[in-house]
This record gives sequence, C-alpha cells and structure tokens, in this order.
Amino acid sequence: MWNYHPDLLATPVPRYTSYPTAADFGTLEEGVIEREIAGASGDISLYLHIPFCEQICFYCGCNTGKSGKRARVESYLAALHQEIATVASLLPAGTRVRRIAFGGGSPNAILTGEFLALVDALHAHFPLHAPEWSIELDPRSLTAEWSGVIAATGITRASMGVQTFAAHCQKAIGREQSLTMICRSVDWLRAGGVTSLNFDLMYGLPHQSEADLEDSLEYTRKLGADRIAVFGYAHVPHLVPRQTMIPEDALPGAAARFTMASEAHRILTGAGYDAIGFDHFALPHDPMARAARGGTLRRNFQGFTDDPSEVLIGMGASAVSGFPGLYAQNEKHTGHYRQLSGEGRLSARHGIVRSAEDQRRGRLIEALLCQGEAAIPADLLAEVGPRLAPFTAAGLADLRGDRLTIPVRGLPYARVITSLFDSYRALTARKFSSAI
Repeated sequence: MWNYHPDLLATPVPRYTSYPTAADFGTLEEGVIEREIAGASGDISLYLHIPFCEQICFYCGCNTGKSGKRARVESYLAALHQEIATVASLLPAGTRVRRIAFGGGSPNAILTGEFLALVDALHAHFPLHAPEWSIELDPRSLTAEWSGVIAATGITRASMGVQTFAAHCQKAIGREQSLTMICRSVDWLRAGGVTSLNFDLMYGLPHQSEADLEDSLEYTRKLGADRIAVFGYAHVPHLVPRQTMIPEDALPGAAARFTMASEAHRILTGAGYDAIGFDHFALPHDPMARAARGGTLRRNFQGFTDDPSEVLIGMGASAVSGFPGLYAQNEKHTGHYRQLSGEGRLSARHGIVRSAEDQRRGRLIEALLCQGEAAIPADLLAEVGPRLAPFTAAGLADLRGDRLTIPVRGLPYARVITSLFDSYRALTARKFSSAI
C-alpha cells in the first residue's frame, strides 16, 4: 500500500511526544516547576509513574526496576505520597483535575492496597472533578483482585503491553505471556468497567515475520481491543543497555520493517479501525477516534491523546510535566528522588523553558502529526522548502500555497517530515530510533 523510499527514511528522528524533545532538555533553575504549578489554571491532568515491574523485558527503555525488594517499593511510595501533597499544596484555587493516568513500569507491580492508598491520597489532596482514570498494566502480573480495584477506583481506560502473541518472539524479548493469560486479563478488565482497552503491539522484533505480526493483529482484533498502538521496536543498546540481550542479527531489516508497518495499517483499517496519527488505531466509538474526527486529537508525553488540557503534571521518578512555557522532568534516580521528595521538595531540575518560537514550531509539529495538515508560515516555508521538496516530489506530502498536508501514503514519513521544522536537530548529535 505504501511506497518505500529508503533514502527518505535513512535519518533517525524523534517521536515528537514533545517539542523541544527530551534530547534537548538541560538544567533548570530551582523554583521553575514550582512557579509553573502555582500559575496553573483551569483543567489539568496528572500522571503518576510507578517504576517497578515483576519482570524486566529486554527491549524496555522505561525507567523501571524489579519490584522484588519490598523495602525499596515502600520507600518509593512514601516519597510519591509526599510529592502528591507537595504538588497539591502549590496548585491555586480554581484548578480542576480532569485526567489521572498511572504508568511505569507496571502500576500493577505494587500491591492493590498500595495502589488504593495512592488513589485515596489523590482524592484527599487534589480538586478532582469527575476525572477520567487510566492505567498501564502488565498481564503477567495481573490478578483477579485488580478487577475489583479497577471497578472501585472508576478506571475506564487501560493499556496492556502485549507486544506480540508469537511465542518465539516473546522469548527473544524476555516477555513470555500465554494467550490464556492475555484473554483472562481482558475478561478481568472488562468486568472491572474498562470501556477503552488498548493493546500495545510491536513490529521489527527479533525473529518476527509478517505472518507473526498478522497473527498478533488478528488475536488483538478478536479480543476486542478498542485501541491499538503498533510501534516499531527501537533497537538503541547504546542508550538502553538491557537491549544487548537481543541479538541484532535476528532483527528484521529496514525494508521488512516498512512492509510490517504497511501491513498493520492495511489490516487494521480493513477491520474497521480508524488510523490515528502514524502508529495508533481506534474503533470509531472510542474517544480517541472521535477526537481525530473532530480535529481535537493531541500529542503529549503519553503519545496520541484526546486530552485537551494544556497542563500535565508528572509525579514520580523520571515523570515529565508539561506546561505551555515549560517541560520539566523529575529526578530519574529513585534514590535521589526519594531524598528530595521526602524533604518536601520537587525534584524536577531537568527540562527546558519553551520560548515563543518553540511553542510556535511545537503547534505546527503537533498539527502535522495529529491532523495531518498545517498552515506553514512564510519564514518556515522558506527555511524547509529545499528539504521538503523530495517528499512533495514523491507524493508523500502535498504543499498548496501555505498549507502542507501529509496524505495516507505519506504516514510512514510523517516523523521525518515534521523533523524538518525542528530547529534543534542540527544542534543535537544524539541518535534516535528508526523513522519506521
């Protein structure tokens, strides 16, 4: 369905869950995050990072560790409780928390009682206004007890890290989970009241064939996932040391990855899913699909989202907060995070103050990725014109006047096209993941 132009995909580029990207973060002045929180208004969203998993997958680039040492988990949760209280004390009157997301790691790596205590703390400290609750889950450590917890909490959105149903691929990436285990998890989540269920899937995995990916997509469809994220595995062992466990010679080549991405799009749209951006899919009834149709789809640190809030406050080690004028990341090292939080201090000392130019380019990049089109100011059009020309010549982008559109056939190139408007890329030598 898509035409492969390897020369136009040769440069690794960011995923643009923010602009500027995390690769461009630096040291922040003390007090910056506190001032932004104190200046927030209207509807805000919260994200809580749980950096623990019962088992660590070889591919994972998340800030997470094994949950086996109970003292470590308990001290971290104590620090997170303190951060909840500190952040809430800074929020001005009139703010309303409308979205709460738990991610990681695996939030279900902690005890259900510990999770409910976090929920109680949020109710006690924050001005919650009928918020949407969401959670990321690992089916390997999910139990029937979590179904009741999800129902009691009011969680309606859940995402499971399935990655692949192919047993030989699961073994190669250190994430072995049977079909029975995943089916059981789906039943528990639906019984708990989850109405929007996402499956994370991957292509480009070691020993993975097109047939393996097609089987995984078919299982996912039959299990009734409302949303599906189909990510290309990013093999960056220089950044994620645990990926050295994955044999590089077993990975599909660039052409095979491109074919897999193309087939995933063909199969899922043919099965009734709407394409969301360049790597997400949703059934027409899902809020994500409705946001895409209505032109309100957004992109933030959690990927494509229907969350309209301009303020996302991240809590927990490595969590990122986003404001119109600032991105700020908490201390990644859990020991340092625990120390600062225990003292009643916020640990976000890494990030970037977003200039007016950053915000202008960020809006353009977000529009291209979420709506597939944007009006390009004359100065930026003059800046990127020569580099954009190969994409328009190949029919992967359409420029009419000042309006740039990325058609369906250009979706695999969306990240590369948007990177043309990234003024930081010429300054940063860091290597990113493959564009497809």
